[in-house]
Amino acid sequence: MRSALLRRNGFWLVVALVLALVSALGASLVQTNAGSVTVKDLKWETASGRMMNALLFTPNGATADEPAPAIVVSHGWWNNREMQAANYVELARRGYVVMSIDMYGHGNSDPLPADELAVGGTGMYDAVLLLADLPYVDRDRIGVSGHSNGARAANFSIPLDDASGDPLIASVLLVDNDPVYTDADGAYANVYGARDVGLIQAQYDEFFFRSYSPEGVPLTAPRDYLGTPNAQSFLHFGAAPEDVADEVREQGTVYTESIDGTEAMRVIYSLPQTHPWTTISSTAVGHLVDFFEESLGAPQPMDAGNQLWQLKEFFTALGLIAFGILLVTVPRALLETRAFRALAVPAAPAAALSGRIPAIWFWGGLVVSVVISGWSYILLSQTPAVLGITFNVVPSIVPQGSIFFIGVWAAINGLAALVLMAGAYVAFAKKSGMDLRAVGVLPGWRSFLHGIGLALTTVVLVYAVVFVLDFLFKTDFRLWVIGVKWFSVDKIGLALFVLPLFLIYFVANSVAINAFNRFTIAGREWVNTAILAIANSLAPVVLVVAQYTVFAISGELIPGFGGIFSIWLFPVIVILAVTAIISRKLYRATNNPYIAGFLNAAIVALISVSNSLVITY
Repeated sequence: MRSALLRRNGFWLVVALVLALVSALGASLVQTNAGSVTVKDLKWETASGRMMNALLFTPNGATADEPAPAIVVSHGWWNNREMQAANYVELARRGYVVMSIDMYGHGNSDPLPADELAVGGTGMYDAVLLLADLPYVDRDRIGVSGHSNGARAANFSIPLDDASGDPLIASVLLVDNDPVYTDADGAYANVYGARDVGLIQAQYDEFFFRSYSPEGVPLTAPRDYLGTPNAQSFLHFGAAPEDVADEVREQGTVYTESIDGTEAMRVIYSLPQTHPWTTISSTAVGHLVDFFEESLGAPQPMDAGNQLWQLKEFFTALGLIAFGILLVTVPRALLETRAFRALAVPAAPAAALSGRIPAIWFWGGLVVSVVISGWSYILLSQTPAVLGITFNVVPSIVPQGSIFFIGVWAAINGLAALVLMAGAYVAFAKKSGMDLRAVGVLPGWRSFLHGIGLALTTVVLVYAVVFVLDFLFKTDFRLWVIGVKWFSVDKIGLALFVLPLFLIYFVANSVAINAFNRFTIAGREWVNTAILAIANSLAPVVLVVAQYTVFAISGELIPGFGGIFSIWLFPVIVILAVTAIISRKLYRATNNPYIAGFLNAAIVALISVSNSLVITY
């Protein structure tokens, strides 16, 4: 029996490693356009005196003799350079030199000072300066594009470019953030000058494209943006809306005007989608391709519908699946080594869920847990003291406010789980003969610490796969907003900062799932595992569905429940379900719930801190 389990684990370990390699190879083939685009991982000290990290994509056709147009692309707040994969893949295929940056405070660039949020255009203008010095870049054809706060970085860069005495930015495509409509005096103006400027606008944007009264009350929803004075002024090159009221301009039409002897263009692409969806929208990518071909000229023109970035997304998603499998198969394989063999104590078979009292505690406990999870999340999203830290409004020792918010929420739910388990134990489990040592709740200090060693060894080995494949192929494992990537050494300290909060939740959750709620249902243990995985994610699912149902119907979000809070739940839904499954599988091999608790907490902490924003005070 033991050898059969070992063979199965060995098989899945090999499958995971092969999937990871296929993921990296396939993603690399797509982003290098089958070898015709060179990819470099850059880190340099910029003109602002800070270290910036970026990916540089150089097509073979870009040479000193035939310099190519170049474009800087940027992610939004709480993200990193790989979030621009769809854009840099398609632009590089068409012959543009492309630089995808980690804005300051993000990815592996230097932290962002709280009192200098616009420094170097948050890094975008510093990237433009580097591109302009490359011999194979046509410095007269440099564009910038950013999503969300990446678009704000583009807006930060324009006055820097104007003040330089040698303007470099010829073209600007803003994605899911408002253009600048007015000058310093509040009057409508053409702040972009003779540059070509386009806007991709989500009609269900959680943050932008609203009109407000002088008192700050929203007057129009994002889906009504095109008819607003702001949109019409933008399409009329900064004209006062009352002066052009007789000519209503439309989305999708390129408008041109001579500015200082240069023919400039303005265009808005208005799409029926949400703010985060734009990053993986083939329609948005098509508009980006069309805009820059119209503005800068594509060295290798292709139809906008000719897109291959979805293949890269497929391959990196394979890597994400491989990563999840490795989190189970690597520790199981380590149990066969001398160092960790003592931990290989298979758990007893699961008993059937029988009896009225156990059933009430099982199902009732799940309902209470889901309610507490949803209620506590909403409560935190409306607590000023927490929000001040989360959004860096007040100075604090917390370097990553968004991760702190999720960590505090996790800890609250971990503490609630401990209370429920204590209640269950006192109410019926102890009387029914539950042995806390037998089910692993009290494994002894030696096994407890030994299990932590197994968890940490697993983290090192699994992330070694991520690091090696990044080094060889410049790819990571991701699907949309869930990303597992290499990280710089400073991320370890950031992870340790939030690790205690995640430990409270994941350790308590693992104990609850395995020692208190492990049963067979309908004669199968996997049914129980599936129910617990769903229960872990149910509150976030309900909150997300409620938010976007209201948004679709009314055009606005649920009052008092900001859009960022539902967006942050997208990766959480998957993570909570997957970690429940990992927890159960490792418990069955060790009878120790703390191994998976520590492993899940460490992995989630590292994933979180390497995909967010670092602010310093």
